[in-house]
Amino acid sequence: MPQRPRLKPTEVSQSEEVLLLVDVINPFDFPTAGALLPSAAVAAKKISWLKKRMLARGAAAIYANDNYGTWHSEFSDILATCRELPGDRGAIARALAPGPEDLVILKPQYSAFHSTPLLHLLQRMQTRKLTIVGFAADMCLLLTATDARMSGYEVWTPQDCTAAESPLRKKEAVRQLRDVFKCSTSSAQRSR
Repeated sequence: MPQRPRLKPTEVSQSEEVLLLVDVINPFDFPTAGALLPSAAVAAKKISWLKKRMLARGAAAIYANDNYGTWHSEFSDILATCRELPGDRGAIARALAPGPEDLVILKPQYSAFHSTPLLHLLQRMQTRKLTIVGFAADMCLLLTATDARMSGYEVWTPQDCTAAESPLRKKEAVRQLRDVFKCSTSSAQRSR
């Protein structure tokens, strides 16, 4: 009888600080995506820079990505599809693709905490600080940061590593994150 391959458990290291990348692998194929894409392309460059910097100092990276209704696929299918897209859509996916050391979870709704193992994973990693980046600042990122604060995490949402469909929507989301939910929103570029 042929031997079945064994599942190998993922090594999960302790990481006091985690970079949480929300919906950065994204096909941008919704009706208002054209309004989000230009600011997402700018933010992607800053997210890539911040990720390298945080990994160099020992932080872990977790991708919390929408499944885009593809219930028969897995993240590698979503990543492969997005990487092949033309223009900024594919460029963002290629620039922000997870490395072999990064962890990935799929989320069915807006918040990365809703119906996902994220809270359990963060507890297992003994995480205290979350840096949350991604798209869109006024939807998935805002709801994820809100849930993180309600779960007791110290949260930094660098405003230059987020994007929204309009400058006004981003400005209002950043204001809520800073003033209402007490997240740090200072720019990643300023915190060198």
